[in-house]
Amino acid sequence: MDWTQALVADPAFYAVAVPAVLLTGLAKSGVAAGFGALAVPLMALAVPVPQAAAIMLPLLAVMDVIGVASYLKSGDRDLLRLMLPAGLVGTVVGTLLFGLLAPAMVAGLVGVLTLLFLVQRLFFPPRADAPPPPRWLGALLAMASGFTSFVAHAGGPPLHAYLLPLKLSPVRFAATSAVFFAVINASKWLPYAWLGLIDLRNMATAVVLMPLAPVGVWIGVRIVRRIDPRWFYRLLYAGMLFAGLKLLWDAWAA
Repeated sequence: MDWTQALVADPAFYAVAVPAVLLTGLAKSGVAAGFGALAVPLMALAVPVPQAAAIMLPLLAVMDVIGVASYLKSGDRDLLRLMLPAGLVGTVVGTLLFGLLAPAMVAGLVGVLTLLFLVQRLFFPPRADAPPPPRWLGALLAMASGFTSFVAHAGGPPLHAYLLPLKLSPVRFAATSAVFFAVINASKWLPYAWLGLIDLRNMATAVVLMPLAPVGVWIGVRIVRRIDPRWFYRLLYAGMLFAGLKLLWDAWAA
């Protein structure tokens, strides 16, 4: 069988998949990180959510390799020791509940929590001398991130809700996120295969989109190393706002 015959052939899919992949690459670099949660909802305009998530997985693997290599040794090891075990527990929960929870329900929950976090930051901003969020909250949000990442590659908003108040430098924020999601995404391969999502059509379609995977990361890494921290965090908040609204809309429209 000619592998090209297995591709998703709908032009509407590629019309949304191309910007989704580029946007995810930018998010992987740390700049506009909140926008990464929009990739699967965008692709789901043309294909089912589980298929969109499966197509994105190989692309995320390429982006993860580039992102981790770009920020080698810049991540916060203490934060990663806290968040990674909890995040992996979240992927296990996602595997067990994958067929039980509707993707729209998960999208709506992530959207509501994201918008509530932004409202809290806007109307009740923390004092300059406020202590960092407790570590138990970091573990809880990392677990939520692993779960939503497994179900819809939408793990950014929960994780960023914990990292943003820590006021990390742009490079340390980006590096810590890159390592976290590289491990989480690597842990998805066996469960996705077990769930029947790793098939010829999805993988062949991912190969066609593969050349786009490094482009957004490459652009974003260079921005992160030069951007003013104030603008870096403004972009993060803007990304979370758009992601929260889009996820909430998808849940309502389902």
